[in-house]
Amino acid sequence: MTKFRFPTAFTILFVLIAIVAILTWIIPAGEYAREMNESLGVEAPVPGTYQHVDPNPQGITDVILAPIAGMYDPGLLGSASSAAIDVAFFVLIIGGFLMVVTKTGAIDAGIGALLNKLGGKEHLMIPILMIAFAFGGTSYGMAEETLAFYALIIPVFIRAGYDALTGVAVIMLGAGIGTLGSTFNAFATVVASQGAGIAFTQGIVLRVVILVVCLAAGIFYVMRYARKVKANPAASLVSDMAEDNRNFFLKSSETAGAALPTLTPVRTAILALFGLTFVVMIIGVVGLGWWMAEMAGLFLAMSIVVWIVAKFDKETSMDEKTFVETFVDGARDLLGVALIIGVARGVVVIMDAGKITDTILHSAEGLVTGLSETLFINTMFGIQLLMSFLVPSSSGLATLSMPIMAPMADFAGVGRELVVTAYQSANGLVNLFNPTFAVVMGGAGHRPCRL
Repeated sequence: MTKFRFPTAFTILFVLIAIVAILTWIIPAGEYAREMNESLGVEAPVPGTYQHVDPNPQGITDVILAPIAGMYDPGLLGSASSAAIDVAFFVLIIGGFLMVVTKTGAIDAGIGALLNKLGGKEHLMIPILMIAFAFGGTSYGMAEETLAFYALIIPVFIRAGYDALTGVAVIMLGAGIGTLGSTFNAFATVVASQGAGIAFTQGIVLRVVILVVCLAAGIFYVMRYARKVKANPAASLVSDMAEDNRNFFLKSSETAGAALPTLTPVRTAILALFGLTFVVMIIGVVGLGWWMAEMAGLFLAMSIVVWIVAKFDKETSMDEKTFVETFVDGARDLLGVALIIGVARGVVVIMDAGKITDTILHSAEGLVTGLSETLFINTMFGIQLLMSFLVPSSSGLATLSMPIMAPMADFAGVGRELVVTAYQSANGLVNLFNPTFAVVMGGAGHRPCRL
């Protein structure tokens, strides 16, 4: 019997494009009058101005061309945001930057040095490492990158008297909570804000509060569980696998331990440059009006700076060919993310061209008008929870849903930044346990918790 495999985000989105095209033959065409919303800086639908217009049903050719049009269209739903191709290019550049930093071994060396320094105070590793992983999550949606740390961190926790599940929780919850509370995550918050037609810095204070509160709760939970396991190993949720885990992970770590890079002054400098890059990005966007082109230029320039700094140490030095190949490899790793942005926007292209977007908004207007801010946002949160199961890609879901969901906030008298926050919180929460999310299955596939 063939085992069912959930389709990829690309397949789901292409199916949605086809379904929406069919709906353009069924749903009446209509449009709102639009006027400039000074507070948002974009043209927004005017409540009460909806009227029917001549239909423009979409065919097979339109379906095929929709993802391509989605890449180039700079103003879906009257948004002042840049075209999806600008976002996609930025994603590729930041992928190259991350790979160059990773290639130097600076991140691995930083965590390794921390583990060595905390010998005998292993309980402090839980908050420190969870904060570090959360920074990765909140800044660039750290997910697949965490898989490399399981073999490094789990043996340390086992040696310290904890179980393997403690190590898994530190990594998965740390990065996952960081993503749930994304503050300037280029693949979630930035893409969603772009789709909503607002700057990603709008609503950042609330997102910081969500990040801090959720991370504090996560650290408290993991530390309480770890303390309980250390006092009574039988309390471990994987106590029946304790001996197997010790034999497997400790033996593996002894074999791989020699390969752990050391934290040299050059690697320390690279870590500082890594953090500085994100600080400069925020300053540029908030104070200088930067957007995708400038941010992409920043990460490209910092990739070169990191390469130059790395040359001062034989362990991190790369020749020109290796640097370029590493950068390209990093961009290639995120090619799927870049492409899915255009595919997801293809859904909106079909809806706009078929003139049914405003008809759907008109139907929703009656549902959200008059709702309190709290009830409206919780409704948005619930919708995004359901959609996150179908489209686990954060950038894909943002691109798909924001152009539709954000204008609803105008009808309800709610800031669009709250819709962005509802999206990222729901998506981050679901992806902590979503079986269609590869990182969850990859982390749970490690020996401690074969779920």
